Order: sequence, then C-alpha cells, then structure tokens
Amino acid sequence: MAVDLGKTGCRAMLWNSADSSRAVSSVAGAPGLAAPDGVTAARAAVRAAVEPLLREPGRARPESVLVGAAGAASAPAAARSLVGALLEDLPVQEAAVTSDAVTAHAGALGGRAGVVLAIGTGAVAVGIGADGTYARVDGWGPLLGDDGSGARIGTAGLRAALRAHDGRGPDTMLLPAAVGLFGDLERLPATVARDGNPARTAATFAPEVARAAEAGDTVAAAIVRDAAADLAETALAAARRIAAGGDPLPTAVTGGLTGLGPALMAPLSAALTGSGLPVRLTSSLGDPLDGARLLALDRTTPHTSLVVRVRRTTANPLPTPATPPASV
Repeated sequence: MAVDLGKTGCRAMLWNSADSSRAVSSVAGAPGLAAPDGVTAARAAVRAAVEPLLREPGRARPESVLVGAAGAASAPAAARSLVGALLEDLPVQEAAVTSDAVTAHAGALGGRAGVVLAIGTGAVAVGIGADGTYARVDGWGPLLGDDGSGARIGTAGLRAALRAHDGRGPDTMLLPAAVGLFGDLERLPATVARDGNPARTAATFAPEVARAAEAGDTVAAAIVRDAAADLAETALAAARRIAAGGDPLPTAVTGGLTGLGPALMAPLSAALTGSGLPVRLTSSLGDPLDGARLLALDRTTPHTSLVVRVRRTTANPLPTPATPPASV
C-alpha cells in the first residue's frame, strides 16, 4: 500500500503482482505532521484513504504500507508516532513513513540519486546523494521563500498590473489580464485574500503572466525570466550540497508550473545546463505514489536512511478487522 499524504489531499493505491490497475482512493489531506495534532489528523486521513481499498472484494491483505507525509522531515518524532499508529490501525506486517518530498523524489528519478525541483504554488528542491545525503532548498512559503514559484510569479504580475493602473509603472498586457481574471482592481486585495489562501489565488495569475511574456510583453517577460533564474538557483544549490565527484546528477523538474511552457521552462533549462555544475536534465519517471511503492519494496536506494520502518511483532498484533475507521 502506497500513500501520498499532503496538506490538500491524501491518495492511496494498493498494488500486487497480479494486478496492474492504478485505482486511487482520494480523501482530504492533513495539515502536516509538524502541526498541532498532526499525527492524529494524518492517521485519520490515511485510514480514510486506505480502508476503501482494503474492503474491495478479492483484494489480498497488503504486506506493507509506506506513507509519504508532509512535515515528516521536520518532525521525525511525529513520523515515528505515525508508524506506530499505522500498525495499530492497518492489517500490515510493516509500516513505514517518510517525507512526501522523499517519495516525490524517488518517483521522479526512479530511486536514483539526484535533484528534483518541484514547482507549483510553492517551490522546493530536494537533493539526495548516492550516499544518502539529503538537501532541501527553499520551500519556505510565500512570505519567506518559494522564490520563482507560481505564487511569486502571479504576485509579481498583479503588482505590475496595479502599478500600470496607478500610473506608477509601464503599460503592460498584465493590466487587462488582471481585470479579466479578477474584475475591478480597486477590490483586488480583498479578492485575492477572499478564500484565506492568497498565495494560491495569486498563483492562478501565473499562466496569464506566461502568456503575456510569450506575446512579447516586456514587463511579463522580465517577471518570468527572474522566476526562472530563482528556480535554477534553488535547484543548483541542492545539487552543490549533494555533489560527489564529477558524475552528472540527474535533475528533474516536476509540478504544475511546468505547464507554463517555454516562457518559463526554456530559460530555466538553459540556466541549469549552462551552470557549469554536473547536472543532467531528465524527464520525471513517476509521481509520489510510484515513489512510495518503490521505497516500500526496495531498501537499496539512497533514500533508505530517510525512511522510518517498523515490522510487526507479537507486541503489536494485527488489528481486529471490525475496528471502525477513524472519522476525518
């Protein structure tokens, strides 16, 4: 059983050698293991995602479960507590927990050492060396970091639109684009903050910034170029921290922001390949669920030291099948 437990959603998938289907059970996520009551919320989310798969007719009982959980890297004690809770809740012989960044890395690079730059509303790079060296760069959130992210691109684009609206900045296609997406710019601050997640709302404007850049808007083009430079700096910092010798490091870029296309990806790729560091751009091989499955089965990858594993003993027998699921 592989589980990808994020702050927005929790996905589970059950594999066996005779079944190649990729049916996914999805529920709401949890605030992260480092949050107050993070283990309790994570435990409930995992059970809610896993139990529908366990109840499917003809399904064999899984041997193990591996969860990639948000917050596990910064809360190792909570990760160990979640492992114990999983053995109490689920009919498996082994439970394991690691960071969702680690499972995303393993999925993208097929368990190899290298760097994965994940870009969406936020931005973070994870590097794992052949010796298990772990480096996390940025991912500090929209206030303190996430440089080059969708939130940063969108915010910069909206700021440029407001400057043009006020007459403080150059004319730009971003002004009518912002009006088209958000309406009256006099109400823009309240509109962006309306759902309680202004970074996510601002990130929805990033595609408009990329489109304006591709259409030749100099203001938008500068925003996207600066974002590409920031993202390259993040990935290269991770590469420097794990590099050993001169062997090229596989480097993959994943996440929704890759959908902005050449406006962002062309300068980002050029900055990475022209850095002089031994990085080799590669396509992503899989997602975090693929990574969780791989780490559940293979203990020879460089990620092994980053996974907390516990096998069932006589001190923690299998739970009673009739145990009702925890509520979410």
